[in-house]
Amino acid sequence: MRHVVFNQKGGVGKSTIASNLAAIAAARGRRVLLIDLDTQANSTHYLLGEAAVDPRPGAAEFFEATLKFSVRPTSTADFVSTTPWDRLDLMAASPALDELHAKLESRYKIYKLRDALADFADTYDEIWIDTPPALNFYTRSALIAADGCLIPFDCDEFSRRALYGLLESVEEIRADHNDKLVVEGIVVNQFQPRASLPQRTVQELLDEGLPVLEPYLSASVRIRESHEQARPMIHLDPGHKLTQQLIALYEGITKPRKRSAKR
Repeated sequence: MRHVVFNQKGGVGKSTIASNLAAIAAARGRRVLLIDLDTQANSTHYLLGEAAVDPRPGAAEFFEATLKFSVRPTSTADFVSTTPWDRLDLMAASPALDELHAKLESRYKIYKLRDALADFADTYDEIWIDTPPALNFYTRSALIAADGCLIPFDCDEFSRRALYGLLESVEEIRADHNDKLVVEGIVVNQFQPRASLPQRTVQELLDEGLPVLEPYLSASVRIRESHEQARPMIHLDPGHKLTQQLIALYEGITKPRKRSAKR
């Protein structure tokens, strides 16, 4: 199963959610690859810590290779690194992704990621893709390559208004490029149950029939400590309330059931 975590709004927790769900999958014995397509490389730093500053072949080098023809093409596995966590590998991001964007778009390499991931069918049980906060070449590539899309949501009114356009964009890609793509659900992040605005905003989504997932992820300073120590929550504090919410979220997402990409 290939999951993409996407929202055009920044700061909603894409990297945190993608990295933690991937780490939970690996901790449960699944063979997992996380692909970081965001030039900020937050997932890369989260999983590798100080090792993230070392040059390593990753997503930028993979896409650069697609711009060159070779009678002996490199293997997609050449752009994957191990992490400190068993069974969890990473295709790392770097600022070089920005430099390649225009070339990749003009050469229409939009299907290259999908084609490359077919090589991993027997290598990984799950692939998680972290995307930039924009509907650009890398995000479209991820949506075309994925089976399911998760949308982080931070209980903000502007986020709620933007959500409809985002769902329409995902539906358009499903209709034009990837008829297997489904919206797996909206992940409510940094939820404060005692505040009236988050409760009201989430209820409005539910009243409109949007696929809001449970449990909602609580706001917690512990996640900032997790970032600082470069240790996903399942490894930093397995018994923490937020860790248990992430585990329950993972179980709900991966439980077989029919989902629809339409609102």
